[in-house]
Amino acid sequence: MKRLRAGLSKTRGNLAGLFSSVRVDDALFEELEAALLASDAGVATTDWLMRELQQRVRRERLEDGEQVRQALRALVVELLRPLEQPIDIDRAEPLVLMIAGVNGAGKTTSIGKLAHHLQRERKSILLAAGDTFRAAAREQLAEWGSRNNVEVIAQQGGDPAAVAFDAVNAGRARRTGVVMIDTAGRLPTQLHLMEELKKIRRVVAKAMEGAPHETLLVLDGNTGQNMLAQVKAFDDAIGLSGLIVTKLDGTAKGGAIAALAFTRRERPIPVYFVGVGEGIEDLQAFSAEEFASALLD
Repeated sequence: MKRLRAGLSKTRGNLAGLFSSVRVDDALFEELEAALLASDAGVATTDWLMRELQQRVRRERLEDGEQVRQALRALVVELLRPLEQPIDIDRAEPLVLMIAGVNGAGKTTSIGKLAHHLQRERKSILLAAGDTFRAAAREQLAEWGSRNNVEVIAQQGGDPAAVAFDAVNAGRARRTGVVMIDTAGRLPTQLHLMEELKKIRRVVAKAMEGAPHETLLVLDGNTGQNMLAQVKAFDDAIGLSGLIVTKLDGTAKGGAIAALAFTRRERPIPVYFVGVGEGIEDLQAFSAEEFASALLD
């Protein structure tokens, strides 16, 4: 909680600071609207929050800034709650996780932290170096593997789908708890790489019925509204089951997660984890209450 509060301190300063000893009037709502927009919440999400908040203020006859802050906090929790869902790590053996994301989002680092997290849950891990597109990716994953004392299956310049296939078969043969497949960092506009991602998914399904059991997208918490476009593109391509939002450790504004919750109300994709620092322990389960608190308390 302390790390998350520190990571979102900039937005909290802009939002929470508005409510101390002020009159509840149009000027407050205008400042609040500007602060929400500045937090990357986006126009549609901000409009909804402001409309709901003003209705609540009128209905409950709230007359001081602290009451309005509490009302806004409750609305944010309500909005974020559908994203709060634990990952079921016992639903299959091996549990096959396919992990995607654009370059620089912190994908390979998140895999290393997730491996550490799952080992603490007494799961054995096997990593698949499916990012054969970027030369340093294999080495980076191997480094995380050695830090966690986990084997990494890799091929020199091989076909990523073949690496994934081998890893799933090895995981089944060894009765490994979790197989995590790293994939090449790609932009949604790189169509050949998106097609490769679809191929990996198909090949993994052939290696084990029902796999991949989770298809995760790693998102950089600093990308703001671009986050929404990434989620849509990857979901359309491979059907996402969960998200990991990284780099909530200083400059992230946080509002984009509220926008994600609002724009995907019909089919929420859970945020399983948030990254709040560089350390191996700095991957935390997402909590709507804690996130709203880090933004507004």
